Amino acid sequence: TTACTPPPAMKLRDAPSACPSLWRCLPCPPAELRLDLVLSSGQTFRWWESSPGAWTGVLGGRVWTLRQERDRLWYTVYGDEDDDDHDGRPAEAAKPDGAETDRVLRDYFQLDVGLPALYRAWGAADPLFRKVADDFPGVRVLRQDPVECLLSFICTSNNHISRITAMIERLCQAFGRRLCRLDARPFHAFPSLSALAGPPPPHHRRLPRCPPTHVPTMSSPSAGADAEAQLRALGFGYRAKFVSGSARAIAEGLGAEGLRQLRTVPYAEARRVLCTLPGVGAKVADCVCLMALDKAEAVPVDTHVWRIARQRYGTALGGRSLTTRAHQEIGDFFRGLWGPRAGWAQAV
Repeated sequence: TTACTPPPAMKLRDAPSACPSLWRCLPCPPAELRLDLVLSSGQTFRWWESSPGAWTGVLGGRVWTLRQERDRLWYTVYGDEDDDDHDGRPAEAAKPDGAETDRVLRDYFQLDVGLPALYRAWGAADPLFRKVADDFPGVRVLRQDPVECLLSFICTSNNHISRITAMIERLCQAFGRRLCRLDARPFHAFPSLSALAGPPPPHHRRLPRCPPTHVPTMSSPSAGADAEAQLRALGFGYRAKFVSGSARAIAEGLGAEGLRQLRTVPYAEARRVLCTLPGVGAKVADCVCLMALDKAEAVPVDTHVWRIARQRYGTALGGRSLTTRAHQEIGDFFRGLWGPRAGWAQAV
């Protein structure tokens, strides 16, 4: 029998000019959104600058390339490896419904929230904000999938962006469904709760389709290990038990939909529920509240924010260490200063 070969890679598309029919655009001036500032800021870890000004990543189980040109946000969506045409070649163009993909992007970047008016209000309330705002226009908070956001931010403790990005990539490759290959680079969906909550399924990776007589098996030496052990093998260290433990707690408790429903409850209640999960403290809970659960008033506080509050704003909040009480007091201070979207102002 002949060996099965994976489907050929699609070509990365980096600009609308090359193949305009595969791109769509939304009106979006730089004052409303700066891709380079938002996608590299540590809110998300799934985007990569694939060529100057073009950002490629995974959103909603699809692979996208985004580009800004003047007052327009251009995007293209790639086909799944399953989307073969009749000749057996991979589909170069995904043809999802354009209105639907527009809606996904508008929701992800929360484009219905007008940013320039917020910048003006924050600047009027805070001279220090006014000083930095001109250098950082178009910084907005993303609206992410709650499961992905939560499990990603559990990985951020005592860590930095490039290392977190590499960890999340390994997580998706090991546990997530493969979506496509672009210029030989594979892209994977974020893993499901069930994939991370227990032993990985025997065929959790997308395998090339073969004749029924040839059934490939996954040869990974850690295929039989449980999720926590496999995460440790992937370099997650002590975070491995928190990622698999939180995935299990959600799968057996709230469920993914219950976690998403925290968008409808008050901020304090959502934060309280999140803090019951393994590896989730006040900082991670506030990140998830802000970036996935529609709590625009949530202000994630770490030692950097605490130092700014003390040194630049002259507050004596929180005593000598960053306690739970300090998190609350510093958050309350910035909510009093910047108003109901304080978390957005802090992101700038």
